[in-house]
Amino acid sequence: MPFSKEKRQGTFSGIIFVAIFAAAATMVSNIPAVSTLGISPLVVGIVMGIFYANTLHNKFPREWDAGITFSGKKILRFAIVFYGFRITFQQIAEVGMSGFMVSLIMLSSTLILGSYLGYKVFKMEKDTSILTASGAAVCGAAAVLATEPVLKAEPHKTAVAVSMVVLFGTISMFLYPVLYASIIEPATGFLHMSPQEFGIYVGGTIHEVAQVVAVPASVVGAPVEMANSAVIVKMTRVIMIAPMLIVLGLYLAYSAKKSGAQSGGTVKLVIPWFAVYFVGMAGFNSLQLVPQDIVSVVNQIDTFLLTMAMTALGMGTIFAKFKGLGLAPLYTAGAMFVWLVVGGFVVTKMVTAIF
Repeated sequence: MPFSKEKRQGTFSGIIFVAIFAAAATMVSNIPAVSTLGISPLVVGIVMGIFYANTLHNKFPREWDAGITFSGKKILRFAIVFYGFRITFQQIAEVGMSGFMVSLIMLSSTLILGSYLGYKVFKMEKDTSILTASGAAVCGAAAVLATEPVLKAEPHKTAVAVSMVVLFGTISMFLYPVLYASIIEPATGFLHMSPQEFGIYVGGTIHEVAQVVAVPASVVGAPVEMANSAVIVKMTRVIMIAPMLIVLGLYLAYSAKKSGAQSGGTVKLVIPWFAVYFVGMAGFNSLQLVPQDIVSVVNQIDTFLLTMAMTALGMGTIFAKFKGLGLAPLYTAGAMFVWLVVGGFVVTKMVTAIF
């Protein structure tokens, strides 16, 4: 037990050590050159954690590992629950059925496509395939973090998935403003999109929340409805983490049951309750009982806790464990990126035409 009498001091020291790294990551992410790229403190945290794991790890007490592990697992679940304070059901209702359907279609199709391509086509390990797909399908690094406890995946697999999210999410930030000129400006034809449609397209297909915010901000003269639609559709995707994780848990239990039946073993269904609590927290936030300034403080604290969790996962990532992966993660993430850009455009046009 991490907080047993013998391990308590080492555990607390490890948690404080991770918190110091997370604070440094937060300061780095606030540097204008970094924040302009939409790079969140979560990403900076895992990079710093990986650097520590592969250079300085052996120079610090091993007793601290219990606190690092606690940060990457228990604090992670706590932070995901309070991520619900970023969403209200009213926001989801604002974009209507079109925004909801684009979110649902892109999330489910990207998750299935990425998992299948990674595991079946590019012969990548199953956990890494699902983690990489979840990051592209939902909300980048936060989705990878939320999926990791359900899969019980090793930290280096999470690091692979996050690195793919960072790479293609960054490419999206530069690509979408260019697409704006070719999609919005033509007055007629299939390529034409209204600012609201383009916002739905951005929110339904770009990886990170910060990147979604950055794209309309980088478009000169972008109407307010574009930015609002993008953020709200993105947050609709975020709240879908919960049903996605529950369905994933059921799928994993079913798969394990089949293999368990063949081997004569029994399998217990594990429900990711933190995902259920996340929806409950979003519902509570929708009641607007808590003043907005307090909600803002809660979200800042939650971002710091997520940064701690990501940093801790980075601290468990040793480069030697990456051997054998080859270019499979890059191929998988690249294929999903093409689907998000091209398929997402087609889906957005079709759905907004219907609704």
